Amino acid sequence: MNNSPSNMKAAAWMMASIALLLLMAVSGRAITRELDVFQVMEMRSVIAFFMLLPFVFREGGIRAMRTSILPSHIGRNVAHYIGQFAWLMGLTLIPMAQVIAIEFTAPIWAALMAAAFLGERLTWRKGVAILFGVVGVVLIVRPGAAPLNPGHLVVLGAAFVFAISFIMTKLLTRTDSATKIIFWMLIIQSVVGLVPALRVWVWPSAEMWPWILVIAFSGTFAHYCMAKALSHGDAMTVMPMDYLRVPLSALLGYLLYAEAVDGLTALGAALILAGNLFNLRRPNANRIQCTPT
Repeated sequence: MNNSPSNMKAAAWMMASIALLLLMAVSGRAITRELDVFQVMEMRSVIAFFMLLPFVFREGGIRAMRTSILPSHIGRNVAHYIGQFAWLMGLTLIPMAQVIAIEFTAPIWAALMAAAFLGERLTWRKGVAILFGVVGVVLIVRPGAAPLNPGHLVVLGAAFVFAISFIMTKLLTRTDSATKIIFWMLIIQSVVGLVPALRVWVWPSAEMWPWILVIAFSGTFAHYCMAKALSHGDAMTVMPMDYLRVPLSALLGYLLYAEAVDGLTALGAALILAGNLFNLRRPNANRIQCTPT
């Protein structure tokens, strides 16, 4: 990265996004010890909606949030809701570093879907990235070498569904602003999750409320910070920084939960990241960039 003022601003916004995404993972693990995942997601969506309102009014108010492609928003957010549920569930089942590493297969699945549904070419670089990602997942999950942890399959499923969401988001951004996309995300996911949340609802303890506010804030404004980063610097400069979440999540897992990272997990994560970076560096091509939440 060069040291131009715009790139320095982009780096600062991206580091804020990374910090918020890690904070969301920590708060998600803390909350799901007491509350069901359905309730966590519902509270996050409702509270985050009110946090988003100042940005909505800055863009013209509720009327300005009207959209002509509501069915596309619904489809995207049903997929995203399923992915979020699986991701949060994964945090309760496997170490944080493994969750984040497997999550980074989402751009690989998105590349395959872009070739199938958006007409993008499946280049040899994308093929290498996919191969690295598959081998990386095998090293982390190690099927046959140990009893299969369902958490690995849950997070792998989350990554796949996130890829569907990312492809649909790419289509939505052709006509709708980032604020409008988040606005409809919070409304639709609040509606989708209401009945499941009510079925398992318990009143949170006083100790949980700070974490609930944290996950609502971090889960919403991580995306805002990333959008600001991309407005100051190009994707080639900004997006590779997101891979810092893998070693940082491993460090947090070790410091907060005494989760050790074995050599094969580290190697698998490195292969997944290497495949993503190799694909990201291809010149003059459209890139699919995304984050799991």
